[in-house]
Amino acid sequence: MVAADEVLEHEAVRAYLMRLIGNEGMDLIGRFPEEGEHSDEELAEKTGINLNSVRHTLYTLYEKRLAEYRRIKNAETGWLTYLWRLRLDQIDDVLYEDMRHVLERLEARERYEEENDFYICKNCGIIFTFNDAFARDFACPHCDEKMDHFDNELLLKALKKRVAAIRATLGMG
Repeated sequence: MVAADEVLEHEAVRAYLMRLIGNEGMDLIGRFPEEGEHSDEELAEKTGINLNSVRHTLYTLYEKRLAEYRRIKNAETGWLTYLWRLRLDQIDDVLYEDMRHVLERLEARERYEEENDFYICKNCGIIFTFNDAFARDFACPHCDEKMDHFDNELLLKALKKRVAAIRATLGMG
């Protein structure tokens, strides 16, 4: 198991986790006991963090495979207790997976921008594809102003640059 402080040394990892779980979640990770399994109630008590925040953080981390639990059932009451442990050793795989997902979305947007011609209503700021603009006789459906051609070259250039950077980061050339 990887220690939380070791993982949190990396600025990009800290930024990712901050977006994922926020300040209280980061506080929980920083104060999570290194050894053993712990119930959410125990973690809330030890850390002083609100129980609902502890649960929210743990389930969010679980969804990303950065935490895991073991369920035990009290034979007398039938109550279930969840015993949690962090799995921050999975952070590299999680980041890779998320970056792949972002890359797929950016590549799809890049294709869309390359395959379409765009028109804009300068009055409303709404952008239409050629087919939509043509169907409306190049008149804005909101204000009836004439649409002008929209040059998306700057956006396309930025998308290509971002796609190339992510591909390089992922070792995809």
